[in-house]
This record gives sequence, structure tokens and C-alpha cells, in this order.
Amino acid sequence: MLERKTDSRFPTLVERFVRYAKVHTTSVEDAETYPSSERQFDLARILVDELHAVGLGNATVDDHCYVTATLPASPGCEKVPPIAFIAHMDTYPEVSGENVVPTFHENYRGGDIELPHNGKRIVAAENAYLQQCIGETIITADGTTLLGADDKAGIAEIMEALTRMHENPDWKHGPVKVLFTPDEEVGAGVKHFDVAGFGALVAYTMDGGKRGEIEDETFCADSAIVTFVGRDIHPGYAKDKMIPSVKVAGDFVAGLPREGAPETTEGKQGYIHPISIKGNTSETEVHLLIRDFELDGLKPKAEMIAAHAQAACDRWPGSSYRMEIKEYYRNMKYDLAKEPRAMEYALEAVRRTGLEPVRGSIRGGTDGATLTAKGLPTPNIFTGEQDFHGYGEWICVKDMELATETLCHLVAIWCEREA
Repeated sequence: MLERKTDSRFPTLVERFVRYAKVHTTSVEDAETYPSSERQFDLARILVDELHAVGLGNATVDDHCYVTATLPASPGCEKVPPIAFIAHMDTYPEVSGENVVPTFHENYRGGDIELPHNGKRIVAAENAYLQQCIGETIITADGTTLLGADDKAGIAEIMEALTRMHENPDWKHGPVKVLFTPDEEVGAGVKHFDVAGFGALVAYTMDGGKRGEIEDETFCADSAIVTFVGRDIHPGYAKDKMIPSVKVAGDFVAGLPREGAPETTEGKQGYIHPISIKGNTSETEVHLLIRDFELDGLKPKAEMIAAHAQAACDRWPGSSYRMEIKEYYRNMKYDLAKEPRAMEYALEAVRRTGLEPVRGSIRGGTDGATLTAKGLPTPNIFTGEQDFHGYGEWICVKDMELATETLCHLVAIWCEREA
């Protein structure tokens, strides 16, 4: 069923999400501009206009495509510390986000979900969480694009919560700040953001998955660049002389153990992941991701990479390697512990929706991890988005409603406890 609206406790929530999903905002890998795609401004300008309409007349978008706004505290709540809600506008660059057609599957009865085009389907056996959505409305794309629930569901939920507060002037709340970012999907979401100037005590990214889940852990992340050095010579006269660095690099990658790779790990297990090889006979670079939930787990993984690199060179006498480790981000749990109210109040907000909160770990990084490292504690709250970054992305409307309700409770709790 295409383009159908559904009953909701938040009347404009689904309509907002559908409208945002249709705006093409795909970011671009390795762009030399910021934001990486000009089209992200299309959604940014829409959001500024809508923020003005719900009483945030100070909403602006800057040259870096950061949308910011502040809802002033209600009378009597001026001393409540400012909190912020954050979501990103861009979508994953490896799957089309252009001409998205949100598709409604009402009263889901179980089983696979057939998408209208390209023979695509969402396989129930691969999506156990679908069993918790029996009888609910599921939104997908039509099989030709991703849906963009990551993270336009988060944007819609924030906007809906702000609308509720605007329409209910008796609602007590402290200062509420909003930030919508570009380029999260290419790892640059808050690259140019002025955290100190923003002025929030804590923030919450709206970019999580299952209902009731609040994520306060991410990987500790490094990257490794291993450069293999060989010897080039004319291939017609290469016998016993040439040392092809590409083959040395290939031996290195082939020698990495399958256990401890992304495809064989889950939960709190870390991994080593070669993501690209680039070079020629003389020199070849291998780029790898190093991930572990514990800071102490990074060094042994780097040492393992070095050992396998040396072993590959030993198999090719005369070759050599050099390795560079770059720090990427750190598990945000270390800094979140310094401001326990951020998680305490979020967990209570989930309870007030009638859900049992679940503390989750993100097998990846978020803007929140970077912001936390910069001094703005930022846990991640569920939005309902599922199977993001693919044609089978989907979201349950009930989860969107519960996420919006969680935000409303969270604002109230900060006011109750801190006024």
C-alpha cells in the first residue's frame, strides 16, 4: 500500500517522516566540500521553516548545513540545564536515496514483506524483531531505494515532540536545543560543529533502533594503514628480481584470521577489518579498521596486524612494510560516566512510556561518540529504524510513536528534577 497515512497518537508524525524521506539528501564519500552534497541544504531549509512554525524563531542553517534552534525555557524553569536533541539529515551513500517511495504495510500479520519492485523482500527469518510488530503498521521503501528512516525518523520524532510542546503552553520544560547535522554517514557529522558555543549540558542523538533501547557504549576505534614495499622492474626481465607489493599485500590480507572479522563477530566482540587495497608493484597500501569496546583491546589487535604483515614479508624476501595507526574515536561510556544524569533520566523516560529500558551497545560510532569526547555527553535513543543502509530498511510506526513519547517524558523529567 503506497502513500497511505495511518492513525497515530501523534497526528503529524508519519506525515512528517514521509515528507522528509522524499527529500534526496544522500551524502558523498571522499568529497572535498562540506557538506559533501549541496542537496542536504534542501532538507535543512525545510526544517528551519518548520522550526519557525512551532515557535523556534531563532532556528537557522549555517554555511556548514548545521540546523540549530533553541526552545526557551517555560516560566519558572529557566534554571534547568539546557539539553539537546540531535539527528542527521543525510542518508547512506552506497544505496540510492533519490525518489524514495514510502510504502505502508498495515496490520502486519507476520511472514516476509514483499516490496513492490525489483523482487525485493524483507525476510522475516532474518528479522526476528518483526515478531514484535505483529498487528502494527510497517513502513518500507518500494525496493528501488533505501527508506531513510536512518535518520529521518529521528528528525520527525524530534519535530513532533517540539510541536507537542508548542501546542501545550502549560507544559513545563527547560531550554531545549536542536541540532540537525549533515554528513553523519560519511563520518563527518560534527566535524565543524562548535560544541562550546552550542551551550547544552547534555544531548541525545535520535539514531537508535529497537523500542526501549538507550545506547551508551560505542566501539573504541582506530584505523591502520599498512604499506607494503616491493621492487619494480620490467616484467619481461623480472625473474628472480621483481617483488610485487600487491601480492605481498594479498598474502597479508589472506592470512588474517576469519575469527575476529566483522562477519564472524557480534555483541561485545571487536574485530579487524581490511576495507581497501590500493597500489602497484612498488608500493601497496592496505587500510584496516580496528574495533574493540575496551581501550586495552586496541593495542593487541594492532600488534596482530603487525605480526601478520611481517609474516607476509617473510614469505617475500626483500619486501618490507611500514604501519601507521590513527586514532578515530573512543567508547563514549568513559566520558558519559562523568554526567550520570544523561542516562538516568533517559532510562526513566523510557519507563514512563510503559517499556522496560534496555541499555545497548553500538557496534559502530555515532556523532554522539564524537560529541561526548568533545565534552557534550550524548547517549543514543531509539527511533525504530531497522535494517538501515539497504533496500530492506523498515520501521514500525508504533516505535516512532514510543520514541516521540520518550522525548516528551525526557524533557519533563529534566524539568522535574532540576528546576
